[in-house]
Amino acid sequence: MNNSLKATLMASTFTALLAGGANADALKLAHSTWVGYGPFYIAQEKGFFTEEGVEIELSVMENTPIKMGALMAGRVDLVASTADEFPTYMRDGKPLNYILAVDNSNGGDGVVSNVSIETVADLKGRTVAFEEGSVSQFFINALLRRAGLTQDDIKMVNMTATDAGVAFAANRVDAAVTWEPHLSQGASKDHGKILVSSSETPGLIVDVVAVLESTAKEHEAELKAFVRAWDRALDFIDSNPDEAYTIMANGVGGWLEDPNEFRAAATGIEYLDTARNIEMFGTPEVPGVLAETVSNAIDIWSDLDRIKVDGLKASDLIDTSFLN
Repeated sequence: MNNSLKATLMASTFTALLAGGANADALKLAHSTWVGYGPFYIAQEKGFFTEEGVEIELSVMENTPIKMGALMAGRVDLVASTADEFPTYMRDGKPLNYILAVDNSNGGDGVVSNVSIETVADLKGRTVAFEEGSVSQFFINALLRRAGLTQDDIKMVNMTATDAGVAFAANRVDAAVTWEPHLSQGASKDHGKILVSSSETPGLIVDVVAVLESTAKEHEAELKAFVRAWDRALDFIDSNPDEAYTIMANGVGGWLEDPNEFRAAATGIEYLDTARNIEMFGTPEVPGVLAETVSNAIDIWSDLDRIKVDGLKASDLIDTSFLN
């Protein structure tokens, strides 16, 4: 598909989304092209959403600021994205609730570096490519903090995860924060290796579904039905993998439209059922790893002057009421 046609289709999808779509009663969920969101399409195609008592309209929206703006304005009801991103788009008077964690990066993301770089601390003074404002920036900053460094200690090169991977493979930067397949491609070069993989940082890169607090209150029953349908979709993957990957590839599309590519990409993540959600969300008394991740995100993005809500805490976003 050429770029102009793709842009036209994306614009048409967004226009239809804002106009209300085919079913005015459906809750609208926006997401990017990502393997973690495939089970939404199983729940839709196999009728799990309807059977559980909710109608969901799914839309692919690649542009994060537009997608988040639509959520904050109430033009979409749910957005699936990485847990670290939402706090940067929150505004006073528009609290958000995380109602479900859908996947945990388990090797699909990471830092590829020159073989001479042995630890994250060795990145000091080196050129590191990653996209400003993205989960890659959050990830590298979290790693730098653990090593006693900050972003000021490295030489940032701002580019997308794909371009970062390509730049590293061409030996134009010392390291890159990227994801598969660019992570493995960079590591396969004579000068490259995987410095840190997300398999070593469980819970640090996790995708969640968030809604406005007002939506959580007004559509409590439907959102609980949404979570139940999600669990049924994961069960379907286990019992009917071939059909499941075909459905997910067709639904998510884009670079994942080939079921074999989709299946390969899925090896880098862990789909999270309700039991894993309860573990990751924790309780107010004993917070889970998600609370640590969101706290890290708030601290990191605050230091980078990207948080606009004063006094924001992880507990303000994490809502366990839809997991029972």
